[in-house]
Amino acid sequence: MNTTPSPSRLSENAVVITRVADRQWHALDDDLVVGRGYAERRADGRLFAGIDAWHASVFDRLAAAMLPELPTPLYTVVDEADTGLTAAWQRAGFTIRRREWEYTVPTDPRTTGLGTVPPPAGVTIVPAGQADEGLLRALDRAIRDEVEATVGWRSMPAEVIPRSADDTIVDPSKYAVAATPDRYLGLIRVVTVNRPRIGLLAVRSDERRRGVARALLAHALETLHHSGYAEAWTEVQESNAAATALFESVGARPMSSNLELELGSELGR
Repeated sequence: MNTTPSPSRLSENAVVITRVADRQWHALDDDLVVGRGYAERRADGRLFAGIDAWHASVFDRLAAAMLPELPTPLYTVVDEADTGLTAAWQRAGFTIRRREWEYTVPTDPRTTGLGTVPPPAGVTIVPAGQADEGLLRALDRAIRDEVEATVGWRSMPAEVIPRSADDTIVDPSKYAVAATPDRYLGLIRVVTVNRPRIGLLAVRSDERRRGVARALLAHALETLHHSGYAEAWTEVQESNAAATALFESVGARPMSSNLELELGSELGR
């Protein structure tokens, strides 16, 4: 968790930065912890940094101590509305890499307009928990290869980066798929913890613009509506015009945005 730094009244000379563990630092003022810095490697292999500090000078001191000790590229994520925190990371040399919008998505077919949307001819929707795991993993690999050949799989969120067995399917029961008799064409993953989240919606490149993604979304939202959920949420990368158009066409509303910032190799070692 990053904390917005505020103007500091601390004496800069009084604050001591101490490395307390691997990739963990504390800022101490007379033995009182007034800030913490850390770095952790996420599932995609990238290293993300975080700093919790109430005072701008403490943030800057922690950043100055941490960054030369960490390999680059190095990343962090901030709420775009938190301009103070964004500015603090930019002072440390980070630049904006990408923006993701968080959308609230209605589930009621009367709102989405998806109540009468059928799949394309010859395509059926296989509900979550009923997909053939082998075909599902084959679809996952095919879509991942297509993304890698274009924008690069590392442009995807960390949670859909390849894991063990060289795939991204962690729990097959969370996926509904669009299918023909001989193969799967697209998939949608919905995870419900406190509220339903659409984590991934993807279709094979040669099956796009046929309404497959829209049919998958219609199925997922109708299922959530019948389960008593009025809304779901999802994140869409700003540069993904097709996904933005699809979700906004069903009444999804942007609620907030996150920035992923990156520090290049010039400060790392």
